Amino acid sequence: MSIDLSIFQAIHGLANHSKFIDGLGIFLANYFGYLLIIVAVYLLFKKEKEIRRRIFVFLFFILTAILSRGLVTEIIRFFYHRLRPFNVLNFSPLIKEGAFSFPSGHMTFYFALAMTIFLLNKKWAWIFVGGVVLMGIARIFVGVHWPSDILAGILIAIASYFIVKKILPYKKTAQ
Repeated sequence: MSIDLSIFQAIHGLANHSKFIDGLGIFLANYFGYLLIIVAVYLLFKKEKEIRRRIFVFLFFILTAILSRGLVTEIIRFFYHRLRPFNVLNFSPLIKEGAFSFPSGHMTFYFALAMTIFLLNKKWAWIFVGGVVLMGIARIFVGVHWPSDILAGILIAIASYFIVKKILPYKKTAQ
């Protein structure tokens, strides 16, 4: 048995035992990201007073998200068609998902967001990182991703962040 399958079974094996835990898993897997976006917008306006820097951080995120989610993830999925766990193991997931699972599009997008928050505030960025990792675990819990899908999405987002940072260096001015 592969480590990917073992970790998946350990996490997903906790599903379908408690309506509360299942509901929490569904919320984290499907809806928590919207809350992260709202908090990110709040932080953008709270932490950055200068309009040019707000625009820079926003565009930095957009470029990182396009690179990680829009390009790298889709190129990999074009060539590599990995079935989702519920397709392979023949069970009903707690949420609906289509297409292929590798890498996780949620992780590439939301981890790109978390990395961008480092440009605003390191404390909040680490909170975002924790939240996005929790979202990734929830997506395994609900049965739509393998652990390696989540890890690959995170690594793609980190690499994309540093590529964009190399292209568009962020210089924080003294306030």
